[in-house]
Amino acid sequence: MALGGGMFYSQTKILPGAYINFISADTGGSYAAERGYAAMGLELDWGKEGELFSVTLDRIRGDCQELFGYPYTHEKMKGIRDVFRNATTLYVYRLNKGGTKASNEIAEAIYSGTRGNDLKISIQQNVDDEQSFDVLTLLGAEIMDQQTAKTYEELEPNAYVKWKGAGALSVKATTELSGGTNGTVTGEGHQAFLDAIESYTVNAIGAVTTDDDAKELYCNFAARMRDEVGRKLQVVVYNKAADYEGVVNVKNQTTDTDWSEASAVFWVTGTVAGAEAYESNTNKNYDGEFTIDTAYTQSELEDAILAGEFTFHDVDGETHVLVDINSLTTETEDKGEIFKDNLTIRVIDDIAIFTASIFAQKYIGKVMNDRSGQISLWADIVAHMVELQNLHAITDFTDEDVQVESGEQRRSVVVNASVMVPGAMEKLYMTCVVG
Repeated sequence: MALGGGMFYSQTKILPGAYINFISADTGGSYAAERGYAAMGLELDWGKEGELFSVTLDRIRGDCQELFGYPYTHEKMKGIRDVFRNATTLYVYRLNKGGTKASNEIAEAIYSGTRGNDLKISIQQNVDDEQSFDVLTLLGAEIMDQQTAKTYEELEPNAYVKWKGAGALSVKATTELSGGTNGTVTGEGHQAFLDAIESYTVNAIGAVTTDDDAKELYCNFAARMRDEVGRKLQVVVYNKAADYEGVVNVKNQTTDTDWSEASAVFWVTGTVAGAEAYESNTNKNYDGEFTIDTAYTQSELEDAILAGEFTFHDVDGETHVLVDINSLTTETEDKGEIFKDNLTIRVIDDIAIFTASIFAQKYIGKVMNDRSGQISLWADIVAHMVELQNLHAITDFTDEDVQVESGEQRRSVVVNASVMVPGAMEKLYMTCVVG
């Protein structure tokens, strides 16, 4: 990052920036934090290696086959379809490296992977010019590209192959490419993805893996991003007791053939990313495509909540989110029970993102640290808090809940704020007196 950010323990930071702490209360401009941004490193049969790319729902519907090797409706794409049930943008990184590109004597696939083995090349005589030839690139039975030329040198690479031949073209029967392999996923691949995504603004990062070392990488990344760098995000992992509000620990396994048992992470990542600061995912209906094991007793569900496990359960034949919680289980003076609620995390992340953004854009190096400048900053923060209150993300807010003062250094400013997050209704206790 160009600017500083994260938590502070004393007013001794070197980089200019916004350093923001959130702690529990003692129990004795504009809505800028746009959400819907998810990121995932994936094992793929086709696609770019070592490069982060973004897709939206509109783009993926049109370019899915070029990007991933399959149409959007294909079985292989159902994990990504689960993400887009709630996310608006997905950053993708291909984790598997070291694969082989499929090829034949005519062409070579532009990407490694087993999907390249489904490519075919056909060279036919052109019906209008006997000196020319129609060169077709097929994926399965579908024509992906068709060019008319007399020599290999006249052919242009397309989205699927580059040409190997030289000299004059001649008629060739449809010939498959072969030898394509996917390569492997390693810890280095996961780390390369996290390094690539570090400078991007995302709300949730998903790890569809059962590898404990890889899951530890993601949990450590979340802590560093939130507490040291100031990037307010959450990571979604499967079966990992992280005890940290920046990690969502998915309990349930999926049972679909040829898919990882951690595949519920797809939908949860999109849902965590897509929920607004004023929305709770508690009791949200799972509308994805995986079969999720929800065979838990009531006592097991209670234990899951206490263990900080994001759990699905059965409600009259439908699969629902039990409670919208993260993996935090240990309560401290600074982080009480309210920090276990993902709704709370979204609210405080929204406040942090807005405050850091407005401070960087409007105040750093531009506004003097005098009473007038401090009042201006106070007014911007208060206006945002009022908007959050109008959205029911916070409650009982007054402008006296924000104070802006000079810091210990003449170029630093201190903001003290207090907010109350109401939380969504989850429990009903009713006493009915009958006369």
